[in-house]
Amino acid sequence: MDFAEEPDHDAIRDGIRRVCADFGDDYWAQCDAAHEFPWDFYSAMADGGWIGIAIPTEFGGGGQGITEASIVLEEIAASGAAMNGCSAIHLSIFGMEPVRKYGSAELVADVLPRVASGELHVAFGVTEPDAGTDTTSITTRAVRDGDIYEITGAKVWTTKASVCEMCLLLVRTTPLSECESRTDGISLFLVDLQDPAVDITPIPKLGRNAVVSCEVRYDRLRVPVSRRIGEEGEGFRYILDGLNPERILIAAEALGIGRAAMNKATAYAKQRVVFDRPIGQNQGIAFPLAEAHMKLHAAELTVREASWRYDRGLKCAEAANTAKYLAAEAGFFAADRALQTHGGFGYASEYHVERYWREARLMKIAPVSQEMVLNFISNKSLGLPKSY
Repeated sequence: MDFAEEPDHDAIRDGIRRVCADFGDDYWAQCDAAHEFPWDFYSAMADGGWIGIAIPTEFGGGGQGITEASIVLEEIAASGAAMNGCSAIHLSIFGMEPVRKYGSAELVADVLPRVASGELHVAFGVTEPDAGTDTTSITTRAVRDGDIYEITGAKVWTTKASVCEMCLLLVRTTPLSECESRTDGISLFLVDLQDPAVDITPIPKLGRNAVVSCEVRYDRLRVPVSRRIGEEGEGFRYILDGLNPERILIAAEALGIGRAAMNKATAYAKQRVVFDRPIGQNQGIAFPLAEAHMKLHAAELTVREASWRYDRGLKCAEAANTAKYLAAEAGFFAADRALQTHGGFGYASEYHVERYWREARLMKIAPVSQEMVLNFISNKSLGLPKSY
């Protein structure tokens, strides 16, 4: 790896910072409090061509890699937008990879240009109420009848479902009891969400409230065979192509939240005077912030390694999971120390660090918990017996 600064990456950072300069902390606090999707920000990002940065140029995208996409999302988070800003565009940046690789030429040509332009919003439906991260236990079912599938079941934590036109939906086409392997019999579809057979209910939650999370119920939704991604029964394998870049991008977002929190904390520690001196002069304040800074730097190196490996087609599952784990830990540690640095004012909404804290905490749960990352590393990297 080359640690020299790359002019193209610097240009991406500068471009994102210019867009985000028009959307400060107060904008995000207002969107979060009102539970309103950040349409103005989304439109600005679409107008700048940033949403399609990782989509191939032949489909109207920027043709860049996950490294460049991770820089975009890191800078958005670091601007103070945190997860509200990143989640508004996150899936459009990485989520269409299974469609690009395995979808029909007609479907790809119809969908990807609209995603790249920002016109088409697509959600991702995987998690179910009773399955959680045990994806092979999903029960949402698609039954084929000629050229149509009928889909029935329920998903939870479907981000942006109420503002999306379509959903990349993982379902069972063969019941688990009839499969030789647990990963068999799972298929991937691109379905219409704004259909009478689909019921969407927002889930009240702790934070990231500008971007809704939903329970989505499908009641015999009719989907043409042409909307199936790839072969029937191969969907689990297809979504694996999206998991490593997703972990890398989430790690970059956690890194950005940590940077935003550190900027607030260090500025406050310099100007807040108690007992006739700035509180940043006290080692009880300064040392934890120094530790947070170092943890963020170390996490950044893992993010850069993971994206570097992914973009070069190298094995990157261990690196991607490691980056997600360490960046989530570092980002939350920085946000927690920022809140502590502000003392009682850290609990006040006007200083914004409580919002960073709430959104940084999410990164230790989603899209995969820290415990599941440890399961992966202990089993796949260390060769220890699987615990589940």
